[in-house]
This record gives sequence, structure tokens and C-alpha cells, in this order.
Amino acid sequence: ISPDGTMLAISDQTQGGQSRIYVLPITGGTPKMLTTNYPSYFHGWSPDGKTLAFCGARTNNFDIYTVPVAGGPETRLTTDPGKDDGPDYSPDGKYIYFNSDRTGNMQVWRMNPDGSNQEQITKDDYGNVFPHPSPDGRWIVFLSYPPGAQDHPANKDVILRLIPAAGGQIRN
Repeated sequence: ISPDGTMLAISDQTQGGQSRIYVLPITGGTPKMLTTNYPSYFHGWSPDGKTLAFCGARTNNFDIYTVPVAGGPETRLTTDPGKDDGPDYSPDGKYIYFNSDRTGNMQVWRMNPDGSNQEQITKDDYGNVFPHPSPDGRWIVFLSYPPGAQDHPANKDVILRLIPAAGGQIRN
């Protein structure tokens, strides 16, 4: 749901079997395709409601992209050869949090909305994925797979964990 509560963003694969991102009025209506490249998987709205963050696979590499809700070209934010996934904006719009396996196993990272200043937030043996900032911006909640898990495998136990957005000790 968009920050103003008027629109939905969805990922759908009914056209050609590959996921693309659409927006539509929350009351219903015809979806508007925002991503023609595929696959594209929606993850987060910018706080001003003007931009969507998503994970997309281009040339066999998953990276983080943004696209204007009004329509327009996608912008690639990450270029690391590892898998980057799960982007979500901080409530103030200052950061996009995401997960990446560029250091060996999935960890939580953050960057500026233009893709600059990418920095690793979690550094442990767990597979840490899908970070989501709290509405007040003080905490980041994420899922952790047991050590040794690759990517985000299906049908595995996970732990819901928290880390202060300003940095510090992870809480289980």
C-alpha cells in the first residue's frame, strides 16, 4: 500500500511467466506496468510515494533497482556480482536497506537512495534477509536463517531479529 493509502504495488507474472511490477488504485482498476524488464520483484515504497524499490535480475544477476511510480526508466543501484535483494526505504527516505551475499552469506546492508555509500550492517554467521525499518526509524527487523543457509531457502526455520538503526547489538 502506498504511503498515502491510495495505491497498491504488486509483482505479477501472468504476462509471459516472468514477474513484473504494477501499480493500481487501492479501490481496484486496471494495473499499470512499471517494469518491462523481468524478472522484477517489488519490495518497498519511498516515503514520498514517488518511487518503488525492487529486486531485478538482469544478465543473470540480482540487483537493487528503483522506478518512478509515475512511469519511466528503472535505475540500477547495485552492481556487485553477488545477489542483492529485499530493498526497503527508511521512514525518512535517507536509506534503502537490503540484503546481499557479496561477503559470502546473506547480510543486511544499507545505502543512500542513489546507490552510494553501501555499508554492511550485520556481520555474523546467520543468513540475514529482508530488512524492514520500524515506522519510527529506530529499529531494523529482519529474518535470519541458521548458519550455512544460502539465499532464502523455502521451508526452513527462521528467527525474527532486531538491530538498532544507529548500529549496535542484534536482539533475537
